[in-house]
Amino acid sequence: MTGRAGNYVRCAALSAVAALLTTAQTTAPAVAQAFQFAAIGDTGYSKKSEEEFSRMIAAMNREPLAFVIHVGDFEADPRPYMRSPATVTEPCTDESFKSVLVQFQQSAHPFILTPGDNDWTDCHILKTRKVDPLERLAKLREMFYPQGVSLGRRTMPVESQAGDPKFSKFRENLAWTINNVSFVTLHVVGSNNNRGRTPEMDAETDERMAANIAWLRKAFADAKAKNSIGLVIMTQANPGFETKWTPSLIDRYFRLFPGINPPKTLPPSGFDDVLDAVAAEMASYDKPTLFIHGDTHIFHVSKPLVDRKTGRFLDHFTRLEVFGDPDSHWARVMVDPKDPGLFTIRPEIIPENRGR
Repeated sequence: MTGRAGNYVRCAALSAVAALLTTAQTTAPAVAQAFQFAAIGDTGYSKKSEEEFSRMIAAMNREPLAFVIHVGDFEADPRPYMRSPATVTEPCTDESFKSVLVQFQQSAHPFILTPGDNDWTDCHILKTRKVDPLERLAKLREMFYPQGVSLGRRTMPVESQAGDPKFSKFRENLAWTINNVSFVTLHVVGSNNNRGRTPEMDAETDERMAANIAWLRKAFADAKAKNSIGLVIMTQANPGFETKWTPSLIDRYFRLFPGINPPKTLPPSGFDDVLDAVAAEMASYDKPTLFIHGDTHIFHVSKPLVDRKTGRFLDHFTRLEVFGDPDSHWARVMVDPKDPGLFTIRPEIIPENRGR
């Protein structure tokens, strides 16, 4: 069907899906329904990438999605801009934030962001003006986290950790449930999670990670209490699951790379706390769990979490790393309660963004 009639039918179908999903968030369905959502990240690294992002939003708008999650880094860090100011928008400014927010609000679906290091942590690198990363973090929280709802032309209700007086500043840590599947975002960022640069930044990381761990534990506890059929955890940073592998698994992996030997010991990481907390919670959680992140810009799906009792990979824990600049595509996550694995992931390539 084409023309006005075809558009009417498609819009009516999308509206029906939206109504079903909105109802499902507020009432417990007798039988959980299948649904889909989109996962993206590491976008807007150049003016060309900003145009590609607009095409990606348009492509996702044509799909019957429950929501879109952006796992951070919505702009370049300052270094590409300082090398080529004609081709990269100056990051870390109110103007950049406003432009990005306008793009996010073009989403026909509820749109959720968890922050990335480019969006505030790395702003100290900018030489064209003096920028305080903590001021940028405060501005980001103010602009991108309306109270109680997502971004997007169609919004959905979300719970913020800021509702807990002990963690009132952490507006960006969000949770929601759709069709008996639980979702949670954690503010964990690249650049070693803002650790190891200055005492002031280490203090910020300590406070934020205490909030993150409390929010993660609450997410698992709530999922168990509600008998959720699965859990989705989302961060910006690639936390490096491989750093917690056993020596034999690391040796097996590095056989692929002749002449490259794995280090015998690793220094402490800004991600150790979250990796340890996820492993500890998964030891007593047997429902399908999906961990979505960006940061290293290599789309892939894997089973990276090792059970520390058995030394084997947990088969009900899946990691999805989304596409990242220069690849402006999106990942479709299909959630089907009838599927024992619950989650099916499909890359969605936008032909106009292939860069050929």
